[in-house]
Amino acid sequence: MSDIFSVFTWWFVISILGWISLPVTLSLFGNFRDKGFIFSKIIGILLPAYTVWLLGSLQLLPFARIPLILTILAWFLVSLWFFKKPEFLVSLRRLPKKLIIAEELFFLLTLGFWSYVRAHEPSIHGLEKFMDFGFVSSILRGTSFPPADMWLTKSPDYPGGYFINYYYFGHYIMAFLTKLSGIPASITYNLMMATVFAFTFTLSFSLGFNLAFIAATVQKGIKKVKGKIDDLPPIRFRYIVIGLLTAFLVSFGGNLHTLYVLTSGYPNENPEPFWKLSFGYEPDKYWYPNATRFIPFTIHEFPIYSFVVADLHGHVSDIPMVLLILALLALLATKKRETDENEKLKSPAPKQFSLSQFAKDFEDHTGVALPTLLFLGILLAIMYMTNAWDGFIYLVIAGLTIFLKNMQSFGKNPSWTFFQLLYKTFSSCLFLFFFFLLASLPFSLNFKPFASGIGVLCAPKSLEGKTLGPLLFEEGKCQKSPLWMMAVLWGFFYYNVLAFFLFTLKKFFKQLVPSKGNAPPFWKKFLLKILYIDLFPSDGFILILLFVSSLLLIFPEYFYLKDIYPAHYRANTMFKLGYQAFMMLGISSAYIVFRLKLHAKETGKYAFYFLYTSGFIFLFTLVAIYPLFAINSYYGGLRTYRGLDGFQWFSDQYPDDALAVEWINKNIQCSDVTGRECTNQPVIAEANGDSYTDYGRVSAYTGLPTIIGWPVHEWLWRGSYDEAGRRIPEVAQLYELEDREITRNIIKKYKVEYIFVGTLERQKYKNLNEEKLEEIGDVVFESGTTKIYKVNTLL
Repeated sequence: MSDIFSVFTWWFVISILGWISLPVTLSLFGNFRDKGFIFSKIIGILLPAYTVWLLGSLQLLPFARIPLILTILAWFLVSLWFFKKPEFLVSLRRLPKKLIIAEELFFLLTLGFWSYVRAHEPSIHGLEKFMDFGFVSSILRGTSFPPADMWLTKSPDYPGGYFINYYYFGHYIMAFLTKLSGIPASITYNLMMATVFAFTFTLSFSLGFNLAFIAATVQKGIKKVKGKIDDLPPIRFRYIVIGLLTAFLVSFGGNLHTLYVLTSGYPNENPEPFWKLSFGYEPDKYWYPNATRFIPFTIHEFPIYSFVVADLHGHVSDIPMVLLILALLALLATKKRETDENEKLKSPAPKQFSLSQFAKDFEDHTGVALPTLLFLGILLAIMYMTNAWDGFIYLVIAGLTIFLKNMQSFGKNPSWTFFQLLYKTFSSCLFLFFFFLLASLPFSLNFKPFASGIGVLCAPKSLEGKTLGPLLFEEGKCQKSPLWMMAVLWGFFYYNVLAFFLFTLKKFFKQLVPSKGNAPPFWKKFLLKILYIDLFPSDGFILILLFVSSLLLIFPEYFYLKDIYPAHYRANTMFKLGYQAFMMLGISSAYIVFRLKLHAKETGKYAFYFLYTSGFIFLFTLVAIYPLFAINSYYGGLRTYRGLDGFQWFSDQYPDDALAVEWINKNIQCSDVTGRECTNQPVIAEANGDSYTDYGRVSAYTGLPTIIGWPVHEWLWRGSYDEAGRRIPEVAQLYELEDREITRNIIKKYKVEYIFVGTLERQKYKNLNEEKLEEIGDVVFESGTTKIYKVNTLL
């Protein structure tokens, strides 16, 4: 299968799913100028994928190609119902065709571009790729959820479970598209990375474009009728520019660490302030990963680094969902209420209870529709199952957005009390949280969180070694980030934030001046200005993003989630929180550029904007050049095209082992395309080893569970090393021990059906007992020194 054909097949499948979900998308994104067209692709993936996952989790439908296609057809029938609705046909006719074509081209071009980049180093090898691909392989082999852990098979004396105890929904999405497209997983891994990149670029473009559009239309006072834009304003080139700037900052942007390109550099383990180093432009010495490990013992990655190193981890897979939910929350924050609640209260009429009437009354009372909360709850659940941190982060942002929405009504309804404001917000948040819990319940029932508490940094001596609820006061845990390092990492974004706050604070103090007439009480006015400065609705949403992203950056300076890493105890906390802060700040920065331009144009005061823009261009140049160094370094300057097959490295480095893996994938598989005969994944024994090595390769590339794969990873996922540590010597005994009885007991205990003897097994087990293996099993595959034994069923 040629790479071009694979890319177009993959794009075609995603496009079909997008067109099927277009009616749902248009009903959600009516207030966006592009009607959210490009979001239909990710919605088209998530809705049927979640349905299939839910049915598989409830054991109602197997995860196989035919049930999957039937589910998509069911969603298509639902879409046909929308097609018949007059308002949908109106929305369809009002789609800005040129903009839609441009967004579709952006998606196809970015998908093709990153596929081309990945084809210069497509190997599914190194870093976390064995883990990520192993999850996908296990999901593809299984027929229900949760999927089996490929590195920890079932044992009768281990109650800790043998399913994947990690956030696997992003890996499942790849498996879903792989099974649907029919393209080999070793190719779709790289196509999935390219897809996430394409979604990151195009979804952030649409979000940035529409935020600029909303701000401009509010400034011009364009009225809205029934939530739709009346006499649609023209699409301005400047909206497209802001959309592209947003897309670039989120998908390509780096940080100010590239300042070190202009210096003589520093030892990787001991960063020095750039102003203390000698000046000298030596780009060949710049090591791009340093921008993500700048503060000692921490991690602070961002999307372009993730795309370059190509680990399909949860924080990467979740980016499209993050942008989707941010777009929906932006809509919620900027959409005006269609009815006057005071009028409703004047003439209540007796109503007979029904579910539809309850939903209508709920929306009238809170300003937020129950279907909207349900959809947001499902999305938050998917985020939680993809990257658990994100589920809670965006649950908070959703709550703040609902609060902002009610603040808008609070400022316009003198009869409202502050208690009513909180009550309406709490009601909506309660339903949202309920839908979130309900949608994620099948996952949560089988998932055991592996964080063991919240550590407090630099605990007082009197509290060291003690606990207070979830808080841990550990001795010697006192890492802090130097301010100058934080400035290098986040200076570009907070340059824009500072400019925005100078603008908003000026308006804040100006509007606190007492007014004449029937003005609200000063306390209410002060509270209103504190909580919702009288700016554009889009400004309020951006302020939420700035507030939350700042909290995410501050949190790891005082707290950390306890994991297994002794020296890097706050690394994962800073990594997961900072990653989301980076995207929020990227979106906000592009908006701020546009918003300050609008203000300058409105007031005629361009001096401040000119000064701001000059600094912006300089700092933007520094963050914009990062991908040049990262891509050139990792992909060898894009000089050697290797293709999209991520398995090729395996064939080059371990040719006999690769043939054995191919034999397994061809001959040990489900015999029925519906998946009904595939009731188990046979266990295969292979050598275990350290994380980030080539051990665990067979289980990762086949999806067959093994006794133990990467022990430290299992320690992280299970919260204890005991089980992994106990299995390591048992695997060694299986390969080396003379005692047949002990060997048989190990095989029976773990229900081992195949034993793999390849390059790494021969390296690790110097006393490999092949005579014993030939007694207990038959050789079903042999190439060179690589053999696969099928354990005798009479054993």
